[in-house]
Formats: sequence, C-alpha cells, structure tokens
Amino acid sequence: MGHVPDFETLVERHRREIQVHCYRMLGSLGDAEDLAQETFLRAWKARDAFEGRASARTWLYRIATNACLDVLARRPRRVLPDQLGPSGQPEGPLEAVDLPWLEPYPDRLLDAAGPDDTVIERETIELAYLAAVQHLPPRQRATLILRDVLGWTAKETAALLETSVASANSALQRARATLRERLPARRAEWTAGEPTAEETALLKRFIAAYEHGDPGAVARLLHEDARAVMPPYPLWFGDRAAIVRALSLSMDPASPHCVGRFRMRPVRANRQPAVATYLRRPGEHEHRWFGVTLLTIENGLVTAMAAFESASAAAWDLPVTWPAEHGDPGSE
Repeated sequence: MGHVPDFETLVERHRREIQVHCYRMLGSLGDAEDLAQETFLRAWKARDAFEGRASARTWLYRIATNACLDVLARRPRRVLPDQLGPSGQPEGPLEAVDLPWLEPYPDRLLDAAGPDDTVIERETIELAYLAAVQHLPPRQRATLILRDVLGWTAKETAALLETSVASANSALQRARATLRERLPARRAEWTAGEPTAEETALLKRFIAAYEHGDPGAVARLLHEDARAVMPPYPLWFGDRAAIVRALSLSMDPASPHCVGRFRMRPVRANRQPAVATYLRRPGEHEHRWFGVTLLTIENGLVTAMAAFESASAAAWDLPVTWPAEHGDPGSE
C-alpha cells in the first residue's frame, strides 16, 4: 500500500485546478465547488490504497472525473437560451424559467488555479467552449477534456474510463467533430488574453451607455448580428435591433416595463471581458447586485452578450449593494 504524504498540503495545492476541471465537466460553479469537495473526500477515504504508480495530481483527476461522471449520469446538461429555440422579439417583461443553466466562472478563481497554463487556457474555458462541451455525452466530454485540455494519453484515458484505447480514440474523434459543428466560425478573431487598450475603452463606453440609460449609445457598440442571452429567461435576441428594442423598453423611465437604473464595473469571467451589474429598481434608493454580463468582442464591437442574474456577488468578491462612495449617476 502506498501513502499520500501531507494530505492537507495536497488538497490546497490542487483544489483550484480540480474545481476548474469539475467546472468544465459540469458547467456550473456551484456544482464544481461541491464536486471538488467530494473529490477530496473520496481521496481521503482512499488514501491508503494510493499506490504511487501515477502522480498524486493524476490520481486526483481520476477521482474528480469519476465523481463528475456519477453526477452527469443523473442530471441533464446545462444550457443557454439560444440552444432552446429561435430568437425572439421583446414584448414586455421577461418570464424566468427554472432550467439547469450554464454558469460563468470568475477569473479571480482561475488565477488561483495553479501554475499549469493548460488548466486555465482561454480557448478551453470561455463560454462558447463550455456551451459546446455541454452537447457531448458524459464519457465523450470526459475524453475530450482529458485528452485535449489536460494532455492525457489515449492509454491513460482508456484506463480511467475502463474501456479500450480504440474506443477512447473513437470517442475523442466524435467529440471533436461535435465541437467543430458547435463552436462559432470566427472564434479566433475574438479578444484574447489580457485586456487591450481598445477593449478597455470599449468597456468604458459600454458601462457609460448603460449607466446613463442610453440604448442608442449601446447600439453603436454592437455588431449588427450581435446576440444576447439572459438566463434564467429563455427568450434571447439574435440581432442588434432586437437588443436595442429590449433596452429601450427596460431603460425608459416612462415605460411600464422599466427595470430601473444600472451601475456597472469591469470584471473578468471565463477569460472574457465582463461587467458586474447593480440595479436600482423604480422606487428603491440603492443599487443592489443584479449579476454578471460576459461580452464577446470582435474587431472593436460587441458580438455577444451573456447576462447571468444567478451569478453571486460573493464569487467575484464584490458587495451586494453599490458602495455609496462610488457615486450614483443613475440618480441624476
């Protein structure tokens, strides 16, 4: 029997990257936190059986993958609204639907994941990749992530999944084919890496447009075929005109559908530019946490917006109300 030395140190060294792995598998920050905890609980119980033929890190990834497969066997895949049906037109208040929605992942947690760049590589953590991965059957999903993200061999992957190397290779080929079909064609042109000066300037204009309730100013920042999804609402918008129409209804104080006034600050999620949003509803006196909106930027314009009302302020280490000392243009 082998022995896992200093289990507490092992846990702290690998906790974040195991959580990221579970997030890729499950598409949910909350589930990923739970499954990372489950992974280390299983590892603790099995610590005396660890034989040391593989690294402790590989051993933990095996436990985590199997724990995620157990969950996926009994839960539906996570989705975004544009995977449910055609785009629509805004008519009034949106109606929330309780579905297993895909969730964003804060960059502040990715930055703490560890020194291995493959764990937090942009191409395998951005929202479009996660949405495409959700279309894969669980074992194909695991195969793709183990092989193409973590760099495992076919033999290692087959051993974990208790299948043949030929079957593991076949699963990988099918998974890659599905991803090619599901990923956006111009994905390579999106903003990547650290924020550029152009991106920073665009975000500043985007925030100002929202904070001043100016749909026209937002329109000037959107690509003509920009898309907007807003979980937990199944209705989504497939072009700039529909997005601006929705904003005109929700931002106009004279509209019966006005939601209030916004405050925003730039953040990062899934290695993408994003804004944390606070909303002061009609009749209220302070801006309260509303959620996080991820942006896809291409050639200086926003081509996609994904607004997540279910995202928690705590995940971004932000307060639930807008600090009074930061001012309030929405009260003007």
